[in-house]
Amino acid sequence: MRYILFIITIALCTGIYAQNNIPNFKWMEKVGAKSFPEGEKVFNVKDYGAVGDALVMNTEAIQKAIDDAEAAGGGMVTFEPGIYLTGSIFIGNNVNFHIPKGTMLMGSQDLKDYKYIDTRVAGVEMNWPSALVNILNKENAAITGDGVIHGKGKVFWDKYWTMRKDYEKKGLRWIVDYDCDRPRGILISECKNVTVEGVVLYQPGFWSLHILYSEHVTVNDITISNNIEGHGPSTDGIDIDSSSFVLVQNSSINCNDDNFCLKAGRDSDGLKVNRPCEYIVLRDCYAGVGAGLVTCGSETSGGIKHIVGYNLKAVGTSFGLRFKSTNQRGGVIEDIHLSNITMENVKYPLSVDLNWNPAYSNSLLPEGYNRDSLPEHWLKMLEPVDPKLGTPKFRNMTFTDINVKNAKTAIIIGGTKESTIDNFTFTNVSFEGEKAGHIRYAENWECNNFVIKGKDELKLENTKKIKF
Repeated sequence: MRYILFIITIALCTGIYAQNNIPNFKWMEKVGAKSFPEGEKVFNVKDYGAVGDALVMNTEAIQKAIDDAEAAGGGMVTFEPGIYLTGSIFIGNNVNFHIPKGTMLMGSQDLKDYKYIDTRVAGVEMNWPSALVNILNKENAAITGDGVIHGKGKVFWDKYWTMRKDYEKKGLRWIVDYDCDRPRGILISECKNVTVEGVVLYQPGFWSLHILYSEHVTVNDITISNNIEGHGPSTDGIDIDSSSFVLVQNSSINCNDDNFCLKAGRDSDGLKVNRPCEYIVLRDCYAGVGAGLVTCGSETSGGIKHIVGYNLKAVGTSFGLRFKSTNQRGGVIEDIHLSNITMENVKYPLSVDLNWNPAYSNSLLPEGYNRDSLPEHWLKMLEPVDPKLGTPKFRNMTFTDINVKNAKTAIIIGGTKESTIDNFTFTNVSFEGEKAGHIRYAENWECNNFVIKGKDELKLENTKKIKF
């Protein structure tokens, strides 16, 4: 039934696209999960000995219910109301992992309860802890319900901040994020036809929902809130990483890093993997506190392209539409279309930065270290990149019907001599900010009713064919 309703929704919306200046590319009909696990058999974790008292460790009981459901050809795994303490669990083929209202899945705060797996972390392939809830190498699976997945991640945040102080003193800011093992909330990796719907995610140790190397994924009507008990490092909302035909809709995110983010690998390792993030639709979503309503990067190595976002709202995020990379990351970021967007109290509504966060982005080994004894992921980070491959390119993007009020700086565009920001088109766009901002190293912009209001004048440096 869900699959039928999804097709009807796409059909009904097709005629609306043109009316609201929203692109209507043929590929948009292909995004999202094309099947849903409809097995009628129900597997209640209570029957496997699970206890929702927030004290008993339930990993084995929950996993046994999932494994039995998969072995039976599929079905729904569900819970009685309660708080279920657990380590990492793994959803099977044709399984709907249903967390009903009144149920909380509560993550263990002991790292030993998270199985180590080969995965990608912030753009680099390495061995790292699995997420609290995982779907790995599966098809036709789902995570649904009105319940809560609570990562209880503060213990991992505190661990990170302590390590970071020590690493920064040693000149190792660039590697601390990778050395500090932290579980994600949900990981979907190497999958097809997966649905995540309705659930609430709190306080992961690292990213909230990571969609990696997967295709035909639907994320619908989820809520992410990570602003609990402090500032969680790298607690992104939704990260779509080298995946394709993904639909994210009707979702709300408050977090401590990028809200909705597109990624495609980092530096030499990302260039070797060379898998793009492409054919993505993001619609009818809200971003509150966070580092970016829609962010592309900073992991751009495999390229990010064929992206449509519309009917989006941001209130109070640090950045709005954010594009970031650096000179050893590479990748082409293009064919991106963003429409019908409102932003209020967003500090920097449009930003392009090709020299993002050098202390984190530039991997430099201090004196006194022996390369022969370094971990493999350190060596990957330190591997030099040919400048021809490492120069990212941002081009061919459209921005339509965007309204911004009460920004700090309306527009910040920082291209470089080696990589100008090319062929941006703005139609019916209004940015109102304290400062107008600047555009550096950009070419061939088409501006149709593009208004920037600030107390000072917009600064143009090394630009060609840009007229307002």
